[in-house]
Amino acid sequence: MTDMDQDKAKIRVDSIQDVAEEVRDIFKRHEVVEGLVQRQDMPRQELVEEMVQRQNLHELQAKLDSLHPADIAAVLEQLPIAERLTVWNLVKADLDGEILLEVSDAVRETLIADMDADELLAATEQLDADEIADLAPDLPDEVIADVFRSLSVEERAQLKAALSYPEDTVGALMDFEMVTVREDVTLEVVLRYLRRLDKLPANTDKLFVVDRREGLRGVLPISEIIISSPDQKVSEVMITDVVTFQPEDDAEETARAVERYDLVSAPVVDVHNRIVGRITITDIVDYIREEAEQESLGKVGLRDEDLFSSVWKSAQNRWLWLAVNLCTAFFASRVIGLFEGSIEKLVALAALMPIVAAIAGNSGNQTVALIVRALAFGEVNKSNTRTLLIKELGVAVVNGILWGGIAGVAAWAIYGNIALGVVMFAAMVLNLIVGAAVGMLVPLILERMDRDPAIGSSVLLTFSTDSMGFLIFLGLATIFLV
Repeated sequence: MTDMDQDKAKIRVDSIQDVAEEVRDIFKRHEVVEGLVQRQDMPRQELVEEMVQRQNLHELQAKLDSLHPADIAAVLEQLPIAERLTVWNLVKADLDGEILLEVSDAVRETLIADMDADELLAATEQLDADEIADLAPDLPDEVIADVFRSLSVEERAQLKAALSYPEDTVGALMDFEMVTVREDVTLEVVLRYLRRLDKLPANTDKLFVVDRREGLRGVLPISEIIISSPDQKVSEVMITDVVTFQPEDDAEETARAVERYDLVSAPVVDVHNRIVGRITITDIVDYIREEAEQESLGKVGLRDEDLFSSVWKSAQNRWLWLAVNLCTAFFASRVIGLFEGSIEKLVALAALMPIVAAIAGNSGNQTVALIVRALAFGEVNKSNTRTLLIKELGVAVVNGILWGGIAGVAAWAIYGNIALGVVMFAAMVLNLIVGAAVGMLVPLILERMDRDPAIGSSVLLTFSTDSMGFLIFLGLATIFLV
C-alpha cells in the first residue's frame, strides 16, 4: 500500500468516527432543546416539541442517506441501544439486509428483535442465497420458512446447500455469483456476453471455463480477455493449472491458501469436479476478521457481546471464566497456606513470591502467543513439535538465568540475605521452565482435542505459573532458609 493509499484509508477510518460523533451530537441537541421547550410555558407546546423532533430526525435522515451500508453498521455499533434503534428505524428499507450482514452478531440480535416478520422478510429478499445463509441462525423459524417460499427453485437449492455445510468450511463461506463460459467460443463472443450483463459479480478477476456438464476446465483471467485477440478461442488463452477448493475444505486452511497464492477468487468444485460456487478474497477477509475477534474475546473467556447490552446480560457473559479463575485462585491460596509457618518466620517471602509467579506468567504468555499464531498459520506439526518444545525450554533457561540472576541479586541487596537471593534465582529459573512448558503444551493439547487453542490457554497458564511459582519458591525457602 502506498503512502497516499494509507492516507486515504486513515481519512476513511477517521470519517466514520466523525459521523458517529455527529449522530450523537444530534441526539444531544435534541435532548437539550426538548428540555428547554418543556420548561417553557407556551401555547401549543406539544406542536413545538414535535417540530423540533422532526427537524432533528430530518437532519439525521439526511446524514444516513449519504452513508454506505457498512458505514451505517459501524455507526450503529457505537450507539447505545435506544439511539441505535432510532437510527435503525430511519435507515432506508432497501439497505436493511446489507446492514444486518455488516454488524456484529450481538448488535444484529438487537436490530432483528426490533423488526417484525414482514420487515425481516423484505430485508432478506434483497440478499443472495449465501448471504441469507449467514443471517439464517439469527432469524425466526417462520421467517426462514417464508424466505424459502419466496425464492426461486435454483435459489432454494443454493440456500439449502449453504446451510448444509459446517460453519468453518468453504461451503459455508462460498457464494454462488460467478460467470462461466465454454472453451470452444471466441473471446469476442465472451465480450458480447459480458456486455449483456447488468454488472459483474464483485471480485471477478477471472471467468470459470466449464464443459456442458458444468465440469471445470480452467479459468479465463479478465486481463487475457482485454489483451488477447478477439478471434482467439477461450481454450487458447485459458489457464488449466487452477487452484480449486471443495465445499468440505477447512476454512482456515483455505484462508492460508488464498493468502499464499494471492487469490482474488477461486472455484469451488464437488468430488466430480463440477463447479458449485466460488470463494473470494472478501469472504476470506470477513472470516479472518470474525475469527480474530472471537479469538481475542476467547482468550479472556468472553463470547461476542454488544458493547451497550444490559448490565445483567454482560455480567452473565463473564461468569464462566470468572468462576474458573476463582477456583484456581483458591487453589493457589491453599498452596500458600501450606507454608504459612515459613512466611511467618521470614516475612520477605510474602513480598518476593508474586515476582516469581508474575515473570513466569509473562514469559509463558509470550510462548502461548507464539504457538497459537504458529498453529493458525499451520507451522506446527508432529515432526517439529519436539524441536519447538526444546527450543522454548532453552529460551526459558536463558531468561531464567539472566532475569533470575538479576532478581536474586536484588533480593540479596534489599534483605541482606545471600541464601534468599539464591532461592529467588533458582525459583525463577524453574518457574520460567514451567511457564514455557505449559505455554507450549496447552495450546497443542487443545488443538489436538479440536478446541480453539486460544480459548482458556491464558487462564490455565496463569493457574500453573501462580501455583507452581508459589510451591517452588516457598518450598525451596522452607528447605534452605527456615
